[in-house]
Amino acid sequence: MRFQGHPRAVATMMATAFLAACGGGDGGTSVLAFPPPPTGMVEPPAPSPVTEGPPPLTVPKAVCAEGGTPESALQGQVPAALRQAGFQGFSCNLKLAGQFEGEGGTWSSAFFRDPGGRTCAYHATAHPIGFVSSKPIDRVNPGVPVIDITDPARPWRSMSLTTAAMIDPWESLRVNARRQLLLADNGGNSGLSGGAEVDIYDLSADCRTPQLLASMEVGTGKDGGFQPPKSPRGHEGNVSPDGLTYYIGDIMSQRYHAVDITNSTRPRMVAAFDMGPIGAVTAHGLSVSEDGRRAYVVSVGTPTAQEVLDPNAKTRNGFLILDTSEVQARVPNAQMKVISATTFKDGSVAQHTIPVTIAGKPYLVMVDEGGAAGKSDPTNVKLACEAKMAPYPMARIYDISDEKKPVLVSKLMLETHDPANCDKVLPDIAGLSTFTYGSHYCSVDNRNNGTALACSYFNSGVRVFDIRNPERPKEIAYYNPAGVTAPRAGSIHRQMSWAGRGGPDWCASRVDFDFDRGLLTTMCQDNGLLMLKFAENTWPFAQSTPSMLQN
Repeated sequence: MRFQGHPRAVATMMATAFLAACGGGDGGTSVLAFPPPPTGMVEPPAPSPVTEGPPPLTVPKAVCAEGGTPESALQGQVPAALRQAGFQGFSCNLKLAGQFEGEGGTWSSAFFRDPGGRTCAYHATAHPIGFVSSKPIDRVNPGVPVIDITDPARPWRSMSLTTAAMIDPWESLRVNARRQLLLADNGGNSGLSGGAEVDIYDLSADCRTPQLLASMEVGTGKDGGFQPPKSPRGHEGNVSPDGLTYYIGDIMSQRYHAVDITNSTRPRMVAAFDMGPIGAVTAHGLSVSEDGRRAYVVSVGTPTAQEVLDPNAKTRNGFLILDTSEVQARVPNAQMKVISATTFKDGSVAQHTIPVTIAGKPYLVMVDEGGAAGKSDPTNVKLACEAKMAPYPMARIYDISDEKKPVLVSKLMLETHDPANCDKVLPDIAGLSTFTYGSHYCSVDNRNNGTALACSYFNSGVRVFDIRNPERPKEIAYYNPAGVTAPRAGSIHRQMSWAGRGGPDWCASRVDFDFDRGLLTTMCQDNGLLMLKFAENTWPFAQSTPSMLQN
């Protein structure tokens, strides 16, 4: 079936097929056997017996080594009293190895080690025109900072990138290690003032001085490629593992756009997938298979209050598996075709996906940005609690051995996600507007050999899970940085919430595993860039292997 540019009858058929395909199910319990670990690596757990019973509702809590500051209440919770006093942070099996606060940041970050052995980090910062107020913000160094983290204890900014997309890449900033490229699309305050530009930089000579290859409009006719009915606007984005195709997740026009970057100086749009005929959904984040022939795109759905409370209401939020073979082969008039669609009721505002192989079997990690009733403002939280569903977003793991019928095997629920704990956490978010608890971005340590999953959370910090048995993930570490009292000019948290009053930060960007140094690198919006060191015998595991392929 060809999805875009065809008669309404085909669109109606696709919408029906989408709803019919929606599903997922409960996974059983598998038994994994691990080889003996080499010296110095983490001893794997003994295989779980078949008779261990059903998995727990929430992910088992991390067991903290001495020297940290463990959470004092529920898993993931920062109680109201600690917020009011000025939150001082929590840590468990992760400690701060280095920090670059700068002007804070927003939604996306990336990491690269160049051929010379230098290591750099990059992250988005707020647009110089305010997202909430639409007034100018006094920025000193707008754009994407280039931060040398070769010595994690002494990070420093070498420059900032200020081309069209880099001024505000929103959630689109990505690195492709194979082609040594840094890429972004023009998010421009969530697409509200964004455009059709894609920026591409070469990192091969020195990651501290990215060299501009292209900053060009795509999909408008200027690139000589495919032109969709509406000019694209940036928001989300990701690059295929081979570094030849950059995909834009265009939330404004409800499309996924495929951009050929084989010639990195002349990006050219080659295809688009329209979410509109499916129904009241839109595009957001995505990931691409190793061979480039599959895209795992999310379907953003936000339920009405009536739909939340109606157990028979149709679900829209979830993910689609698309056949992108024609895009990968650069077939003229390439089409992206639906293989399967999966939705669920206890989440919303689908954020992104990660394909990962665990113990030789294919899985898909799917992450939401909203809870069962939408983004996590107090009104929506109360509505989800009333429906006895998770009030905050989380990650899920699906078995995609049969890509036509993905099967849910686990949910990474913290104790804050459990609707039974609603009364305990509602006082924490009084007076806040949105994004209170819950997930935003996750990363795996190696897409081809996943052993650990790290997720960033609004208010709950950065949390790491052992996923060697994907049906029984367990928490192994967390780091929730202290709240700040001085506002950061480049932070969206500053504009949208109580930033600057000492409450917990928004850790909302991707997390990168550094296998060689035993580090996590991420960015939290008011604390800036963070390099976190794992406690001994936490990670890597005996089965873990390094990877430069970002999610």
